[in-house]
Amino acid sequence: MKRQEVQSAPAFATQLIHGGYTYDAQTGAVNVPIYQTSTFAQDGLGKTRGGWEYARTGNPTRQALERLIAELEGGCAGFAFGSGMAAITAVLSLFRVGDKILLSRNVYGGTYRVLDKVFDHFGITYALADTEHPDALEAAFTEDVKGILIESPANPLLTITDLRAAAEIAHRHGALAVVDNTFMTPYLQRPLALGADIVVHSATKYLGGHSDVVAGLIVTRSEQLAERLAFLQNSTGGVLGPFDAFLLIRGIRTLGVRLDRHVENAAALAHFLARHPAVRRVYYPGLPTHPGHEIHRRQAKNGGAMLSFELSEGHDIARFFAALQVITLAESLGGVESLVCHPASMTHAAIPKETRDRIGITEGLIRFSVGIEEEADLQRDLAQAIAASGEV
Repeated sequence: MKRQEVQSAPAFATQLIHGGYTYDAQTGAVNVPIYQTSTFAQDGLGKTRGGWEYARTGNPTRQALERLIAELEGGCAGFAFGSGMAAITAVLSLFRVGDKILLSRNVYGGTYRVLDKVFDHFGITYALADTEHPDALEAAFTEDVKGILIESPANPLLTITDLRAAAEIAHRHGALAVVDNTFMTPYLQRPLALGADIVVHSATKYLGGHSDVVAGLIVTRSEQLAERLAFLQNSTGGVLGPFDAFLLIRGIRTLGVRLDRHVENAAALAHFLARHPAVRRVYYPGLPTHPGHEIHRRQAKNGGAMLSFELSEGHDIARFFAALQVITLAESLGGVESLVCHPASMTHAAIPKETRDRIGITEGLIRFSVGIEEEADLQRDLAQAIAASGEV
């Protein structure tokens, strides 16, 4: 009898292109069709065609995306939403009155805002916790803590949390471990493999990659959680439309080659800024001097493409922003173009100033989403803008 060869799983770069969908069985189309429909014809009472009924409940284009992200994150089910905040809202809707959520200290301002201003109406509370130090995280647990929501690297100070240790602590206390993996994507970091229960993405960012779609994704490794999230997705209805799902699949196909270039540029510019006499501090996990660098190296492929920095005293950030010629001042991140923002007045303005000051989101902090332009052009633009920021 001839021995059957065991086929190895495809490499991640191959999964990016072929995951979630092979080709259309009827036409052979290699791209998933855009099923731009709100409803589906049925052959009789209780007789659907392939289980399709109504587009809020399920759509073939969206399903292809959901299967793709589940495969890439190594989970059992994926869910696509109309924005990253819609995805975060669905995850937070898993909790009940009296439950408390622990957040990374410099979490995205929108996540802070929805807990502080919306979920407080429903009796769900939160606390900012020092997730970077396992002992401090352990000490933050009280009986009412039912979940932790971590960003690592966190937005915007790029603080690092040991995801495996954090998940173990959460599970010892009977709590869920949720990781926002927006900054890293599954190409660079896979939280479910490190023990997380749920991964969430603002897919608007690196997964879409071209600043032309707003979307959110969730992946879970548990069938039980998948059931609950499917119910919430259908009941609350913040689903992603089919055309946006198509755009997101298209963006994900080039994620690997894009991120390789993003990271190459970011690493070079982080070193450039770290050496610049007018830069006081650089936050970038790829720098050996970055707090948590060794932990990050163990759980992620590289330092990623996000960095933050502060100019030295005597430099005006308003003049810095005004002088930029290639890099754009704008909200968001993760697109092919380089973007800078001022977290204190933009992405994290919802967080009270005293809290921002306490955790290090200062008025002088600049967040930099490094794009895929020619690195030399980006370096020149930074250099001339920094020079302009010091002019009297």
